[in-house]
Amino acid sequence: MIEEIVFGDRWVRAELPDDMVVVPPGVSIPLDPVEDIGAAVRAALDQPLDLPPLREVAKSRSRILIAFDDPTVPCYAPVWAEALREILKDLSAAGVREDNVWLLCANALHRQFTFDELRRLIGEEIADRFQDRLTCHDAEDSDGMVSMGQTAGGFHVDLNRRVEDSDLVIYLNCSTTRGFSGGWKSICVGLSSYRSIAHHHDPETMSMSLSRNLMHEILDEMGELVIATLGEDRFFKIETVLSNPLQVAKVFTGTVGATRRAALEVNRAHMTNRREMIEEKTDIVLYGVPDWSPYAAYSYTNPILTMISTGLGYLGGMIEALGKPGCTAILATPCPDRWDEERHPSYREVWERVLPETKDPFEAKQRFEEEFATRSEYVDKYRNGFGFHGSHGIMALYPLKRLRHSSRVIVAGAEDPHIVQHAGFTHCSTVEDAISEAKSEQGNGATTAFVRYPPAMSRQ
Repeated sequence: MIEEIVFGDRWVRAELPDDMVVVPPGVSIPLDPVEDIGAAVRAALDQPLDLPPLREVAKSRSRILIAFDDPTVPCYAPVWAEALREILKDLSAAGVREDNVWLLCANALHRQFTFDELRRLIGEEIADRFQDRLTCHDAEDSDGMVSMGQTAGGFHVDLNRRVEDSDLVIYLNCSTTRGFSGGWKSICVGLSSYRSIAHHHDPETMSMSLSRNLMHEILDEMGELVIATLGEDRFFKIETVLSNPLQVAKVFTGTVGATRRAALEVNRAHMTNRREMIEEKTDIVLYGVPDWSPYAAYSYTNPILTMISTGLGYLGGMIEALGKPGCTAILATPCPDRWDEERHPSYREVWERVLPETKDPFEAKQRFEEEFATRSEYVDKYRNGFGFHGSHGIMALYPLKRLRHSSRVIVAGAEDPHIVQHAGFTHCSTVEDAISEAKSEQGNGATTAFVRYPPAMSRQ
């Protein structure tokens, strides 16, 4: 059969085996999108799951923090602008002075974003109104962070000081992706420190699972400490479930726990367990990699983001879901050799120094992550240069854990074979050549699953 495969910022035609199993990407929920995002937010603010309406909750509060997802979130609907407009209406109705309201982008160890970038994200009118009270989280600002202590499991919980200093924290989540985002991850990651984040950001723990999600179990334990310290009434959460990256399906409001449960219930009801998508696992798993990464918002991808973070990470869950142990993974991508030294300052050093020494993400974390996290020049570029935290280049290697399941990764169509080989993968000029190469290893009777991933673009 002839198929069009997403290939960076374009498509490539390829002749694929007639007996191939075609699998949908599983990135959308089969729910009708809301007709009016603002109206959906308004309804949710008026009828929270387990709290009074926001305008009632805010009546007795004087210092308000509105924290919101950063631009790495794969949501391209105008949720930020629409929701913030409705939130601010309720705060005004509650008698809260606008000069006592602070807007904070919850970027965690992602880079801080410029005012112009935030303006494009949340809307020009709101950004201009809050110019002096619109900032990004700084995980390396010792004066701007506060420790909540340690949980029973020994996990440190550090949060932005504005959480403690505010009477009410309203968190705007703009996309709950499977079991990965939302819940306490919004606050205990988005507004936290490297020390706290390192407890659950590792190759084994990070998960998109809708059940038995160890990452969120740790985050829930952290959230319990936050509630014990500050009180549950300190937080008002807005959780968004998307029909697809461009449209909103559901908006929930209430406590962190209630909104998390509601979002998960929708996802579980409408998203197929990826491990149950086909009856028999295959020997080869094939898909194209679009020119997209959440970490390339207002920037562009590099070979680590393309092949490893997106290719094996965000898209690579299908390797374990569809492929037999020891399967061959084929990724179609031009993988251009380009690097944004300002936005991703540690990535090239990770590429040139770390990858030649180890392709094991567990070893990379153990040997290199703390060094990159604490190196003064990377700390400075994170704090003052709009660059990702130094540790992030190492974290981008975590998806190499897929190599425990896949015996081989073949990259088809890359512009420079040496780039592919440097990552430890095999290069083939075409998808057809890659399939032939995979079958020579797996046997002529090898079965193939093809995932029809759609085109995607990073936020520009």
